[in-house]
Amino acid sequence: MGNAPQVLIVMGSDSDLPIMQEAADILLQFQVPYEMRIASAHRSPVRTLALASEAAERGIKVIIAGAGMAAHLAGVVASKTVLPVIGVPMPGGALNGVDALYATVQMPGGIPVATMAIGKAGAKNAGLFAVQVLALTESSLAEALVNFRVAMDTELEQKDADLQRRQPSLSCDKK
Repeated sequence: MGNAPQVLIVMGSDSDLPIMQEAADILLQFQVPYEMRIASAHRSPVRTLALASEAAERGIKVIIAGAGMAAHLAGVVASKTVLPVIGVPMPGGALNGVDALYATVQMPGGIPVATMAIGKAGAKNAGLFAVQVLALTESSLAEALVNFRVAMDTELEQKDADLQRRQPSLSCDKK
């Protein structure tokens, strides 16, 4: 895979880092090189547009963009690249992230943004979705994703088994 970043994670503010770290952690788990940047669609539009428009020529294959409130970071990024852009709405503000969700998901026809859930689950899924996109051309990542799903299932089965051992039976079976 090499060390050149394949995924760009961009966030509107350093306050988004604890959530966007979820995406980075997934990429680390799958050994996908990434870079993380701060750029605002409103406070630093020139910087944001440069990051988006130069990403492909730098070897980036997928962009994950997270921003809160009514920020249009993912949409602005998507408008300047043909790379897949995955939006992560941040929680907070007066509408607790619903405004960020609408700003991310309500894109005009012609400029798509794959939009994830608000917050940490969305950031984690954005990382996984980026890995899925890369897995289209990297069979080792496709295999790793299958193993990831099997491990999730196994972990859930183990947690259920642990719960069953700890919990008294309240079964109402009528035999």
